[in-house]
Amino acid sequence: MFVGREAELDTLDKCYKMNNFQFPVIYGRRRVGKSTLIKEFCKNKKTIYFVAIQSSAKENLDILSNQILLTLAPESPKNPFISFRAAIDYIFECAKTERIVFAIDEYPYLAQSDPSVSSILQAAIDKHQAESMLFLILCGSSMSFMENQVLGYESPLYGRRTSQLKLLPFNYLESAVMLSQYLNEEKIILHSITGGIPEYLSRIDCSLSVKENVCNLLFNPGGRLFEEPSNLLKQELKIPETYNAIIAAIAGGSNKINTISTKVGIETSQCSKMLSSLISLGLVRKEIPVTEIHSKKSIYILNDWMFIFWYRFVQPELSRITAGFGNIVCDEVFSHELNSHVGRSFEECAVQYMWYLLKENALPVSFKKIGRWWGNNPKLKCEEEVDIIAFADNEAIFCECKWRNQKTGEDTLDDLIRKSKLFPEFQVIHYILFSKSGFTEKLMERSTSDKNISLVNIDDMFLALHS
Repeated sequence: MFVGREAELDTLDKCYKMNNFQFPVIYGRRRVGKSTLIKEFCKNKKTIYFVAIQSSAKENLDILSNQILLTLAPESPKNPFISFRAAIDYIFECAKTERIVFAIDEYPYLAQSDPSVSSILQAAIDKHQAESMLFLILCGSSMSFMENQVLGYESPLYGRRTSQLKLLPFNYLESAVMLSQYLNEEKIILHSITGGIPEYLSRIDCSLSVKENVCNLLFNPGGRLFEEPSNLLKQELKIPETYNAIIAAIAGGSNKINTISTKVGIETSQCSKMLSSLISLGLVRKEIPVTEIHSKKSIYILNDWMFIFWYRFVQPELSRITAGFGNIVCDEVFSHELNSHVGRSFEECAVQYMWYLLKENALPVSFKKIGRWWGNNPKLKCEEEVDIIAFADNEAIFCECKWRNQKTGEDTLDDLIRKSKLFPEFQVIHYILFSKSGFTEKLMERSTSDKNISLVNIDDMFLALHS
C-alpha cells in the first residue's frame, strides 16, 4: 500500500500533464521512499525504469538497453546499444511522437561507471527538448552527488532540470498513517525509533506490541534494523570505521568539533571534513540557538532518530544481543531509558505540530523562525535551555515539552516564564506546554483564565489526521 507523498505526486502529475519535455530530479537519503514514489507515479504510463548498479559501464549499458527495448520495441531482438549516446538519442527520438517516462534510479552509480553520461544527457536535452515529450527523471541517494553533480553550477546538467524534489523522512503525522492500529502515544514512540523512514515503518507488524516490534527489528541479530546503520555507512563512505566513531561520539554526548575529534582521535580538520560528509548524507546537522544568526555556540547533533536510538542503545550492547540476550537489553531500555530518547523526539514532533498550526492560521504569532535555544543566564551564571522558541519581529511563542509519566504542573509554566524574561527583544510572549500525560487541574484552570497560555496533549497533536 502506497502511503503519503501526496504533494510530491501532485507535483509530478502536474508536470506530466504539461505534455512537453520535463526533467524532475528526485533525491534524498536511502530508505526514504524515492523508488516507491517513482513506481507509484509511473503506474499506467509508458515507462523505461532503469536502476543503475555499481558495476562497469558495459553492464549498465546492457541493462539499460534491455529496459529500453522491452518498453519501446518488445518484438525486436534484444541487442545492446553501442553506446549510452545511442541509447539516449533513441529514447528522445521515440518521445517526439508520444509521452514516455524515462526514470534513471541510482543515477550516481551510472555516472560513476561512465563520467561522460551527464554530458551526453545535456547534449541530448539541448538538441531535442523543444520537440520532445520525454519525461526524464534522475534519482539518487547520494545527496552530495545529486546536489553538486546534477543540480550544481559546475554540472553539465545545470539549469536543465524543470523541477526538483528532495524527499525527507515522514513527520509524525505521516508516520501515524502507517501505524493506525496503535495508540497515539505508541505512534510517537515508533516514530522516534524509526525516524519516520518509510521503509523502516513498513517493517512494523501491527499485530505485535511496540516493544515486540522494536525487539524483533533492533535487538535481534536477524532483525531488519540490527545492522542497518553499519550497512548504510559501508554503502556510502570509504572509511566507515572512523565515521562510525564520529557518530558514536555525537550519540554519546560529544557535540562540539574539538570534543568529537578528541574522542575519535583525529585532527580537527579531518573531523570537520568528515562531519561535512555526514551532513550531506542527512545523518548529522549543525545547529545554533534559534535566536542567533552567527554563533560560536554551534553544535553537531544526529539528524536521524533511528541512528540515535541504535548508537545509544544497540551498539553498546552488541555483545549481549549477539549472545542471545536481546530481550533482556530491550526490557532494560523500555524500563529505564526509553522516555529520555522519546522526549527529545517529542520536541521535534511539537515543532512539526507548530508548523501545522501555522498553516492552519491557528497560532497567535505567525512565526518566521522556530527551534531550540540554549545559552547563558547572566544573572544566575548558569546554562539555560528552552525546548522551542517560535518568533517573528517582537512577538514570540515559548514552548516546553514534557514526555514523562506524571502530569505537567504550574512549576513547568513558571520556569518557562522565567526563562522568557532572558529575551527583552520580545514584547509580546505566548506560552505553549506539550505534555505526554496531561496537566494538573491548577494548570488547566490557569490556562483557561489566561489567553497567552495554551496546553497541548498527545491526542490534540493527532487531531489533524481527522480534520
